[in-house]
Amino acid sequence: MPRRERNRFVKRGQIIEILIEDYAYGGKGIGRIRNEEGEFVIFVPNTLPGQLVKAQVKKSSKKYAECKLIDVLQPSEDEIAVDYQDIPGAPYIALPIEKQHHYKKESTLELFKRIGKVEDIASKFDAFVKSPNTFYYRNKMEYGFSAIGYDRKQKTDVDEFTLGFKRRGTWWMGDNLEKDSGLFDAEVENNLKNIRKYCEETGLAPWHAPKKEGFFRYLVVRKSYHSNKLLFNLVTTSYDLPEFDLNKFAQYLVQLFGERVAGLLHTINDEIGDRTIATSGSINLVYGEDKIVEHLLGLQFEISMKSFFQTNPKCAEKLYSKVADYALEKKETIDNSVVLDLFCGTGTIGQIVASKAENVKIIGVDIVASAIEDAKKNASLNTIEGLEFYAADVGKFLSDYPQYQNNIKTIILDPARAGIAPKTLKKIISLEAERLVYVSCNPATQARDVEQLYLAGYKIKKFSLVDQFPHTAHIETVVLLEK
Repeated sequence: MPRRERNRFVKRGQIIEILIEDYAYGGKGIGRIRNEEGEFVIFVPNTLPGQLVKAQVKKSSKKYAECKLIDVLQPSEDEIAVDYQDIPGAPYIALPIEKQHHYKKESTLELFKRIGKVEDIASKFDAFVKSPNTFYYRNKMEYGFSAIGYDRKQKTDVDEFTLGFKRRGTWWMGDNLEKDSGLFDAEVENNLKNIRKYCEETGLAPWHAPKKEGFFRYLVVRKSYHSNKLLFNLVTTSYDLPEFDLNKFAQYLVQLFGERVAGLLHTINDEIGDRTIATSGSINLVYGEDKIVEHLLGLQFEISMKSFFQTNPKCAEKLYSKVADYALEKKETIDNSVVLDLFCGTGTIGQIVASKAENVKIIGVDIVASAIEDAKKNASLNTIEGLEFYAADVGKFLSDYPQYQNNIKTIILDPARAGIAPKTLKKIISLEAERLVYVSCNPATQARDVEQLYLAGYKIKKFSLVDQFPHTAHIETVVLLEK
């Protein structure tokens, strides 16, 4: 078919204005172009029904186009005024939380019908678990330095020292954070402009993304909700380092935040890639401690700058409680058996299940060796017994330890966004566990895996949604499957 006919509605690269009419899973707003040729669907991420938006066409096919959001020209009637600076990481902050929950639930159930072929998914629905904190729930934030900023009045890029977030839809342009975003620590974010001024007055340059040069790159902050302490990581290049006094900067942070400052780390990143921690760089402690301690459900967890830890710890308690409830639902049938915690990361789920179970052995497996080291340290810190961790490929581990073959009643699965590799899923199925508890941050890949589990004789018994990330399109799912 000729190209011009295939793209008769829009062309790649074209900038359009479109009214958003519907909402699809993952925060994709749906707009439609109607003319004598028929109806053409436009998908725009991070948009809501009722918004008029400006978007750029990134991909166009015969029936639909995928676009990138440039700007919201007119808000939805559902949106309300909020006293926070808008940032790309919270596209739905002006939408009442009940509306957010409605969109997330309906679009996720529809996803399981369409991809997972689970027509009766609504009848399996157990709970929509709300985040205890709708605002100020994050325990980590990464702020980027940029030599190219954004003028909000003129709506154009400008050459200026910037510290904040990337402007939506751009990779080269920063947007100064002038006040708090409503997601992270208000004291930190309201002082970000002062930190920016301090760094600018050194005369050293912020990162210039197109030129791939500059000194200041990122400021990463982690927070403990238990102690209210802050751990900072300043990321720079090495070239002008002799001209910057790291100890003086640490004292400036103490001047701003007092005893809340747990420590300051400094990372050298001379790579041109857009990452806070370089593969070839170094990270050194400048001041204080290199970790903070968080509490979850009465357990302690040491968190370093590199540790993976749930971003919303208060809601993570609810998530893990739901996982433990599902895993231990038929407690009488799993006594003296093994619970396999696959893709266990730093072992948080396994430790919480172990703390609630007796006469059960918990085996945690993850391919990331540093995560397993953290898991072992935290388990030791909490003096939890009946818990073992292995740094191994999940698929190979199942073959290497055949002694667990007929003794596994329950498997907990918490894979990365990509879901479970087909070969690994086959090995998991071959263990013939009675019960699978599948936790996912990406219901689309989970629904794909569920279709295969159904073919293997598993059926969904219960299904819950956990709102780990208010004001975004993300939703966490916990699915209990039984033979």
